[in-house]
Amino acid sequence: MLNARMFKRFAIRLLAGLVGVAAGLLVCDVALENLSISSAGLLEATLVFWVAHIVVQFLALKVLVRQPSIALAGLLALASTVIALFIAVAVVPGLTVNGAQTYVWATLIIWATTATADVFARRTVRDERFEKRLDRAERRRG
Repeated sequence: MLNARMFKRFAIRLLAGLVGVAAGLLVCDVALENLSISSAGLLEATLVFWVAHIVVQFLALKVLVRQPSIALAGLLALASTVIALFIAVAVVPGLTVNGAQTYVWATLIIWATTATADVFARRTVRDERFEKRLDRAERRRG
């Protein structure tokens, strides 16, 4: 039972992360003139970006910094976002970014969409835990 709950939480966070990255890339494609992404490139860029972001963030938070402050964690999230974007642009042929200003805006947009998706996932997991606690309390009473 414990493993199923952990897997479900992991799946919610994983899906939210992928949706956040894909949404960020789509918003960038629409909003930024010097960024373009093909439909095939969107799927590939989402996966490459997500994996690169996870690896870079893990290395930054677990290896380089043992106990980050909230401000440092936010800065590292932005840094890992821009590094993951560089990697995705280098690896995915259907994704092109021209200009430093476009990189800055794309980083901010993707960071915002992934952060929003992460907040949504955390709330979903938290709400699910709360509902289970209420159910257990009701069963004990009744």
